[in-house]
Formats: sequence, C-alpha cells, structure tokens
Amino acid sequence: MELTLKNCQKLVDDWVQTIGVRYFSELTNTAILMEEVGEVARIMSRRFGDQSFKTSDMEVDLAEEVADVLFVLICLANQTDIDLESAFRRSMEKKTKRDRKRHLGNPKLKEG
Repeated sequence: MELTLKNCQKLVDDWVQTIGVRYFSELTNTAILMEEVGEVARIMSRRFGDQSFKTSDMEVDLAEEVADVLFVLICLANQTDIDLESAFRRSMEKKTKRDRKRHLGNPKLKEG
C-alpha cells in the first residue's frame, strides 16, 4: 500500500480501532503530541545544539520520534475530521503565494 496521507490516516484509524481500542480524547492526544514534540526537541538540542547526550539518550532514533509525532498528529486529524491531504495542499498553496518572493530577498538566507 502506498503511504499517501489519506492511506496513513486509514492505517492509523484501523490500528486505533483494533489494537488501540479507541482514540484518547482530543485533549489527551494534544498533550501526547506535545510530549512527542518535546522528545524530538531533546534529540535535536543534543545532536545539533550545545547540549551533550545523556547515556539514556544515546540510542534514541530521531526518525522514530518524528514518526511518533506524525502518528499522534494523524490521530488528531482523524478525530477532528481533517483530510490531511487537502489541508496540506491548501497550506502549500498559501505558503507559495505568500512567500513566493519573500525568502529570495532575505539576505540571511543567501549562501556565503
């Protein structure tokens, strides 16, 4: 199965309905999303920032943590009847229209 956003939403929904029993409340999933984003932030601050890794963080997989964020985000989209493919397309169109020339003129983004 191709992993489109639509298919990912179905995979998550199928998993929640069978293995997960039911969705947590939207508020609980929002809190879980913040926890998962915090785990990504912790890895990023150690891998690319100034903090050093704790022994317990040495084996943490950034890709897995990002996927955990995506899973909970998909749960929230499913719970609130958001079609992520449509929403993402609209977001890209908005960003493209708004930022078409903005970033090209930003001297901070020039190589050099």
